[in-house]
Amino acid sequence: MLPLLVRFVLGPLVRALYRPEIRGVENIPATGPVLLAPNHRAALDTGVITFTAMRQVKFLGKAEYFTGRGLKGKLMAGFLGGLGYVPVERGNAQAGLAALEAARKVLDAGGAFAIYPEGTRSLDGRLHRGHTGVAALALATGAKVVPVALSGTENLQPAGKRIPRRAKITVTYGEPLDFSRYEGQDSSPAIRRSVTDEIMYAILELSGQEYVDSYHKRPDQSAA
Repeated sequence: MLPLLVRFVLGPLVRALYRPEIRGVENIPATGPVLLAPNHRAALDTGVITFTAMRQVKFLGKAEYFTGRGLKGKLMAGFLGGLGYVPVERGNAQAGLAALEAARKVLDAGGAFAIYPEGTRSLDGRLHRGHTGVAALALATGAKVVPVALSGTENLQPAGKRIPRRAKITVTYGEPLDFSRYEGQDSSPAIRRSVTDEIMYAILELSGQEYVDSYHKRPDQSAA
């Protein structure tokens, strides 16, 4: 019931309140496996996609968000599940493989899954080099990839604010990218890199951001 509540009740309510400009939503296939590949500008990007995609979309979520105790913990887990989060452990190589496997299960079942190719939020507003997980998923499952450009989401929740404020938001869904020409070549690092770069270029064309051909670095992190 929760996914239906999010899609048909909470979704229209949020869209009416924040009035995002939504472009190209018809580019998302109504059925079958599809990967959404957005740029990443703010923590609320996931919610923006959830409420504008017009199709239930799954995302990866930290497993600890689903393990809270008592009624509050159960309500939180149920709400996040309704939003489309799939719980996964994070923090090491094995966790990364588990995350890709969780995503693959969604796609193999004909679902829609969203993954941020940059891997983390952009702190400088630029579009950074994509990690190849998105390509690995697309090649392994045959899912089409819909590039997504988010604009203005970084203004929704300024530092120190708990409740998102109204801001000009634009969500642009690009035309699906089909990589069936590489069928059977998903184990090739060169092919995965080429596919990822093609996806990033499509996002760049939609977003108009400045592109940086290097992985994004957090202040306290080294390059991935």
